[in-house]
Amino acid sequence: MSLIKEKITLRRESGKPSIIEIPGVRDMDEAIRRLEQERAAITQELTEAGSVLVRGLPVEDASAFGRVRDVLLPRPAAYKEKATPRTDFGGGVFSSTDLPAIQPIRLHNENSYTLDFPGTLLFCCVTAPDKGGATTVGDMREALRLIPEELRRRFEEHGWLLVRNYSALAGLPWQTSFSTESPAEVEAYCQENVIGCEWLDEETLRTRQRRSAIITHPTTGEKVWFNHAAFWSRWSLDEDVRDVLVETYGEDGLPFETFVGDGTPLTREEADALNAAYTKVTRRETYQKGDLLLVDNILNAHGREAFEGDRKILVAMGDPVPLDACSPTTAPSTTVSRDGGVK
Repeated sequence: MSLIKEKITLRRESGKPSIIEIPGVRDMDEAIRRLEQERAAITQELTEAGSVLVRGLPVEDASAFGRVRDVLLPRPAAYKEKATPRTDFGGGVFSSTDLPAIQPIRLHNENSYTLDFPGTLLFCCVTAPDKGGATTVGDMREALRLIPEELRRRFEEHGWLLVRNYSALAGLPWQTSFSTESPAEVEAYCQENVIGCEWLDEETLRTRQRRSAIITHPTTGEKVWFNHAAFWSRWSLDEDVRDVLVETYGEDGLPFETFVGDGTPLTREEADALNAAYTKVTRRETYQKGDLLLVDNILNAHGREAFEGDRKILVAMGDPVPLDACSPTTAPSTTVSRDGGVK
């Protein structure tokens, strides 16, 4: 379906995010004026569709993107408990990820494990890759409906549990994730944010946090699947990678491990069922230089395709949302919801 409204074109096509084209923009000053004029229409479509790609603007670098961010995301959100390498360009602008091009990234909701998280993500394509590299998106309202009923019920009742092992050898070191060199500051943060923590040695930290797996969008009132349970499950890793990690760090030493909130480990079949739901709702659009992609971080999850060639995608986060504003089905905790299998 196509709509023409005040010289912008809105396209909704199966398998793609909504696409709004703003034609005839010659420079960044005009781009900012047009975004200010069309912001309400963009926001309305974002609330309905969950993701909107805005095309036709000459956004060429981090400085220009910062101007766009100030219009579309005037309330910045912090990036907490970091889990992926990123380049910080300053002013709340980051690279989307610095993970290798060959590695696809599964759908996930940003910071689903923190007590407050970005309500909106804004991506910008500065350099489009030769092949692949789309920022994939998926509707978490639909994903929730696709998850097998009994598995969904268990997550709704118990939430999900995340155990992280921070070290300099695998994943990110705790100094990077918590943005401090002070163990005391890490411990204070964990206590304030309902995270259990223990030091295995001077440089190795283990944390655990139980969060709601299903939440309700505070504006639309819709229930969504919102967690990293499948994303960080060992069964979502390539078999060779999983075997090496287990052999190197032991069964309890993986950088990330997830459980149902009662402490029950996810089985391979359960992880496969969750990932199948993500796959079924995945949408994508090939990037063009200057493209902006807005993602409602509650309604939609996002990921990344593997790619070839140079790719430079910037990201900013905004509209912070507290978890307790989203009617979580389980309260945050450092322990399982009843006797379970996590030690």
